[in-house]
Amino acid sequence: MISLDDAVTARLETHGLKFEVLVDPELADRMRHGEEDLNIEDAVADLHIYENASHGDKSPDEDLHKVFKTTQFEEIAKQIILKGEIHLTTEQRRHLTEEKKRRVINYIARNSVNPQTKLPHPVARIEIALENVRVNFDPFKSVDELVKETVKALRPILPISFEERRIAVRFPMDFASKAYASISGAAYVKMDKNEWQNDGSWICVVTIPAGMQEEFFNLANAAAKGDAQIKILDN
Repeated sequence: MISLDDAVTARLETHGLKFEVLVDPELADRMRHGEEDLNIEDAVADLHIYENASHGDKSPDEDLHKVFKTTQFEEIAKQIILKGEIHLTTEQRRHLTEEKKRRVINYIARNSVNPQTKLPHPVARIEIALENVRVNFDPFKSVDELVKETVKALRPILPISFEERRIAVRFPMDFASKAYASISGAAYVKMDKNEWQNDGSWICVVTIPAGMQEEFFNLANAAAKGDAQIKILDN
């Protein structure tokens, strides 16, 4: 559970009644955007459903049964978080807005390139470009939604293309096992093909976001101490 000092109110008004639960705004936002594996108890400050949280007035069981057909806290709290409104302080809204902006910028930097040079845009370049356009980083919109809005706003002044790279790599026997662990464990790598050779070497073909090309090269060379054979394939 979170501290009461860090909690905000999630409120659902329905059937002429008001139901509130005290939540962590960031975890509540993640739940609203599909992270189903989050534990509800990690996202709340206590295990009570309120009709007025600021006064400490709890919802009567008969109201819970009437609207939710249950008094089970987890089930009701999840519905309030997913269907209700999250009420933020000015500082909380500013913090969440900046966090969403950072995630959007990093996503663009990692997954896109300049179509003219085929190189990724550095984070600093994207940040500077954003100073010249208007984008509302709504803290309750998903990163996917905000990426689309941001790219649309940036394209008139910053060429952006979302592309992928197919890359083949051969790792010598001495580094093959370590390389396999490193490459297969990288979240941004899609393994299209991998083969162990008779001489103990390992060959793989991967697909990665074009903006991650340099990071992938660094990963491969670190795993093989600079002895990896890397080839960019035609898509």
